[in-house]
Amino acid sequence: MTGNPLRYLLLPVSALRLFSGYKSFRDPYLGSVSLNRRGLHVWRLRLAHAVTRHRRKRLEKLVSDRHRDEFAANGFVEIRDALAAPDHAALLAELRSLSAPAREMKEGAAVTRRIGVTPDLLADMPALRQFLASPEWSGLTRYVGGFDAEPIVCVQTIFGEAASGGSSSDPQTRLHTDTFHPTMKAWLFLEDVAPDQGPFTYVPGSHLPTERRQAWHKRRSVLSSEGALKGGAFRVTDAELRHLHLPPRHVFAVPGNTLVVADTFGLHARGLSARSSTRVEIYASMRPNPFNPLTFLDTAWIPLVRGRKVLIGWWLEDMLVCLGLGRRIWKAAGRVNPWQRAQS
Repeated sequence: MTGNPLRYLLLPVSALRLFSGYKSFRDPYLGSVSLNRRGLHVWRLRLAHAVTRHRRKRLEKLVSDRHRDEFAANGFVEIRDALAAPDHAALLAELRSLSAPAREMKEGAAVTRRIGVTPDLLADMPALRQFLASPEWSGLTRYVGGFDAEPIVCVQTIFGEAASGGSSSDPQTRLHTDTFHPTMKAWLFLEDVAPDQGPFTYVPGSHLPTERRQAWHKRRSVLSSEGALKGGAFRVTDAELRHLHLPPRHVFAVPGNTLVVADTFGLHARGLSARSSTRVEIYASMRPNPFNPLTFLDTAWIPLVRGRKVLIGWWLEDMLVCLGLGRRIWKAAGRVNPWQRAQS
């Protein structure tokens, strides 16, 4: 724990962070070289996965045996024709006529746009409301997330651009794990996703904290503590997968109306775009405290929070930026339609 002596004043906060989803290696304890050499990071990983297994066991009634087996083997569930054809057409019609406030984030040449799915938005979108209430959506997002909780839900658009020279400056195109513990992300791909359109990719079986994977995390935790690596979302090349005894990545070049729910502790990435493209999807994420053994604690019990988690996150970002305590990530994009091309 070197550097600014004032960091020692934060040691009580740092101790509490050990039992949270916090993953920055700039933290005095989490970023301690000696502690991570002794296995601190891997200890947190093991404990978080054990607690998640316990919670998922209590939620397994929410999903079918087939989907539970598919998830156990691969780390994701893929459902084609997730909606009946008339319901899918109705949902597309609702979204094509939608105009709502959005936020955008640019990484490399790609722009990610999100429109928060709030109670006000759902009031005029019965097809979307029906889909979000469906047993498959609510059951899978909760089971994979490990909590009987409301996920953050957005209408998401990915505006992709051709990767120059077969590579991209977008960090999302490199295989990575989101963090050290199980997390959930879900996508209902509304239209066909072509292989050259930057599709979602995932390494099957990489959601499992095998001994080889734990050793990989330990090495990277030490390197990150030493400053040789940045961030807690560790990255890996495709060539390294064989050293982890993992198969090549699976590419979700799928027809429209395909639902994918995945544990993003598993290695995943956005594929490279070979052309300018627009991909619109219903997107969800869930990342509560991984060490919480209870499945049912959800801030959505609070009336003003229910359906507004994504907006609250943006409001908190705005407040931190105004106070000079954070940087701007999601920029306001005004009222837009999901397919309306992002301004450069």
